[in-house]
Amino acid sequence: MLKLRRVGEKPVLAPRKHISWEKDTVFNAAAIYDGGLFHLLYRAVAHNPGDRNRSWIGHAWSKNGLDFQRHDEPVLSPNTVPEESQGVEDPRVVKIGSTFYMCYTAYDRKRTQVALATSKDLIHWERQGVIISDQLFGNNKDASLFPEKINGRYCLMHRPAPDIYLSFSDDLRNWTDHVCIMKPRFAWEAAKIGGGAQPLKTRKGWVLVYHGVDNKSYYRLGIALLDLSDPAKVLKRQPEFILQPEVGWEVEGDVKNVVFTCGAVLRKKELWVYYGGADSVIGLAKGNLDDFLDTTDNRR
Repeated sequence: MLKLRRVGEKPVLAPRKHISWEKDTVFNAAAIYDGGLFHLLYRAVAHNPGDRNRSWIGHAWSKNGLDFQRHDEPVLSPNTVPEESQGVEDPRVVKIGSTFYMCYTAYDRKRTQVALATSKDLIHWERQGVIISDQLFGNNKDASLFPEKINGRYCLMHRPAPDIYLSFSDDLRNWTDHVCIMKPRFAWEAAKIGGGAQPLKTRKGWVLVYHGVDNKSYYRLGIALLDLSDPAKVLKRQPEFILQPEVGWEVEGDVKNVVFTCGAVLRKKELWVYYGGADSVIGLAKGNLDDFLDTTDNRR
């Protein structure tokens, strides 16, 4: 059974009070290792009078995955298009070929929709627009592409509450073959589940670190394994959560009792999960992935 252990007693990223767009909270970061560096694309919120919850996306980088440098300007800002007037939220990043693809939530105070941007360097992003609109599934979020095509098509994980879905596309615009792959099952995820980190490819399948919410609004992290050639097939799902809110900055913050991931990095057998603590800071927890992959519990 996999249980993650926290790295250090403090978050790896916290708000910078002198930076106007991230002065109050930083959380829910995409994570990817590329070019010898760990990269975080993190969500930041500034609680300004009359406009409490507008979100930006910033970029941080590190050689060791612990000590991060940051740009002073966001790499993606709200207000550029109407669908994002209130924020760009919860990014998840994969690299396909030489291009980075970032799925994120476009929020306009009324709707949450799945949007996409692309980049060659993780800093300069080109918006591709909303790719899963509210007309298809209603409010939707927690989206990530898979880091390679599946049987010649792009595969997208997303979450029309309370379940996790996959959809497929030839062109990143028209999505078909929608299929629900996971529903809430265990007590710690009874209210809803949703995608967490981007899918990670392993020798045994696609590893999915996801979040679950119980009936008391506690957010925890779980783990599942999807078939490599048919990710709609869930091979394994650990009944026990892998991380829950316990330390002060996970329990108290902008939203209490939350651990929530948008990105993870696999370093040989070690799983590094970057997560938002209480929607206020970013922490790091690690675990040996074989503790999950090599177990025989196949409850799905």
